[in-house]
Amino acid sequence: MAMEPVVKVGLGTAAFAIFWVLAVFPAVPFLPIGRTAGSLLGAMLMVLLGVISADEAYAAVDLPILGLLFGTMVVSVYLERADMFRHLGRLLSWRSHGGRDLLLRTCFVSALASALFTNDTCCVVLTEFILKIARQNNLPPKPFLLALASSANIGSAATPIGNPQNLVIAVQSGISFGQFVFGILPATLVGAVVNAAILLCLYWNQLDGGSKFKPSDDVLAAEVPTEVVEEEDVTSHRFSPATMSHLRARASSAHPLPLACSNDDEPVHKTAQVTNNGTDKQHRPHDDEGVVYRRSTAANNNNNNNNNSNSNKVTHSSFHHWEEEEKEVAMEPWKNTLWKTCVYVITLGMLLALLLGLNMSWSAITAALALIVLDFKDARPCLEKVSYPLLLFFCGMFITVDGFNKTGIPSTFWEFMEPYARIDTPTGTVILALVILFLSNVASNVPTVLLLGARVAASAAAISPAAETNAWLILAWTSTVAGNLSLLGSAANLIVCEQARRSQHYGYTLSFFSHLQFGFPATLIVTGIGLLLIRT
Repeated sequence: MAMEPVVKVGLGTAAFAIFWVLAVFPAVPFLPIGRTAGSLLGAMLMVLLGVISADEAYAAVDLPILGLLFGTMVVSVYLERADMFRHLGRLLSWRSHGGRDLLLRTCFVSALASALFTNDTCCVVLTEFILKIARQNNLPPKPFLLALASSANIGSAATPIGNPQNLVIAVQSGISFGQFVFGILPATLVGAVVNAAILLCLYWNQLDGGSKFKPSDDVLAAEVPTEVVEEEDVTSHRFSPATMSHLRARASSAHPLPLACSNDDEPVHKTAQVTNNGTDKQHRPHDDEGVVYRRSTAANNNNNNNNNSNSNKVTHSSFHHWEEEEKEVAMEPWKNTLWKTCVYVITLGMLLALLLGLNMSWSAITAALALIVLDFKDARPCLEKVSYPLLLFFCGMFITVDGFNKTGIPSTFWEFMEPYARIDTPTGTVILALVILFLSNVASNVPTVLLLGARVAASAAAISPAAETNAWLILAWTSTVAGNLSLLGSAANLIVCEQARRSQHYGYTLSFFSHLQFGFPATLIVTGIGLLLIRT
């Protein structure tokens, strides 16, 4: 593709530069509007400045990717409500034997959860619990935070639904879910093991202070964070998952209060109390216990005094209504268990449909709607937890990147690099991986995939169809693991950093350079080993 006229190239580059600055540094002093608005601003400038037409802008929005992203976010919301991440917390802490064992478990659980529920979601729900366990075992938080973030990035490379760039690659390449998983799974497994080994080597001496930790049911009830960092609070957060809420009261919302209740008759949730060194206390609702209602003093007095027959009738009727509700509440635990089981079955059905090669977008949307119908209540509270700013960010990014592609700059860059970055030679594969690593940390991984994906695949297709598939998998692997190189390399890193810093009782600051000391060598080693194992 030839370069466009100088004016069009200049305008397109300026619009893309504005998008890039606001995507990477959303709180810049001269325009602190955030990355979502910055993405839409870049898209608007591409159209207003004549780089692309309005019809081309509409056509640039990839609806299958948005549908797949929306569906997986809705499913993750219902899995969170079904206590999936609470069970992952149990797996993390069950019969733990010291700091090194806990570090390995953190790597394993994080990699597994990110492959199924996206890396961002995994980091949101597990950061607080990992901080808690580290503090209670007198262990330094740093190795465990690094293990959580880096393993989440590596594990998310294994599936098309593990992270946003994999979603883009899966849709654009046409590679089936099963072929994607089996092609990249060996690299993911070995990469996760190597990453854990590097962490153990670097922090072996710091992991001696841990003792066996057997969490009680109270601890497990409070293992997920009570507060989740909002998207706009994470100043460098590129992508955010579905907003997770860990404070739900299903029984109380399903059963209104008796009419005779006064202000003292609100529902009282059974709470779990966690004590750390006898000072820190955290109260959380215990979802499986249902709701217990307090009888008000006024209501009891009315029931004992027979001076007014009408008052007695009202009180008797109210308490009869209250007793019926109490019976219904007593049934709530088994109803919740049945509901959670159905959520897991539907999710497994979605994964099976993806493995069978069915349309990924519609499989995810179908699973999401099945969960909404199963819940049998107004879906607005759950739908409100979907990260719509992320969907809008993708819309603006599709248009902005398409406009930048039409300037001819990416094509000219690839024409220069292609002779040196062909994947039919080891040297070419290494050069291609270095280019992807560099661009993923400078321009972010999803724009890098959008800019290079089709060009890398077209170059590999000239070699063989198998080489084309390998090229897509190499792009997925390298752009994902590239997120471990620096703290700003992926949203998962930034979520862990911000969640740890804002933790009320277990706050810890993970600095840019402390992450870089581990991230730079680990990323190069893990990426190189993975490239040797990626095969169709």
